[in-house]
Amino acid sequence: MEEEIYALHRLLDRDRRYPLEAYIFVREGLAYASNVLNLGNETTVEEPEPELQLELDATQEELMPLKERHLTGQELCDAIRVYAINEFGYMARLVLEKWGITQTQDFGNIVYNMIEVGLMKKSANDCREHFNDVYDFSNAFERDYELKISGS
Repeated sequence: MEEEIYALHRLLDRDRRYPLEAYIFVREGLAYASNVLNLGNETTVEEPEPELQLELDATQEELMPLKERHLTGQELCDAIRVYAINEFGYMARLVLEKWGITQTQDFGNIVYNMIEVGLMKKSANDCREHFNDVYDFSNAFERDYELKISGS
């Protein structure tokens, strides 16, 4: 945890376009995409050499490689959109704009900044351009937004 905080502080010193809240939000959006929306392809993660020996009574499940989900830039942008609407409702676009996020390319900038400091990973097929023009913010956050009022 301390390493992540240090990495975020280095990142914020180097690139001041987005506040800490924007980075945290994108990481939460990634977790939401994987854990709630079940987006992405499951991939096997190579474990580093263990520092401690495994206990002799370790189960087969404990010995299996770790699994994690990998999302494309487009999938992550779509998931962040849904997450933002769930979190902030009709104010989602305004909250994102307050953090300097006005287009999907901003999500890409945030993701690639976090990749550079080791807080996120990318595959060989990933590129920053996958975040370009995934959707228009004015349409994605305002068009067809339905305000539900209890009792109606």
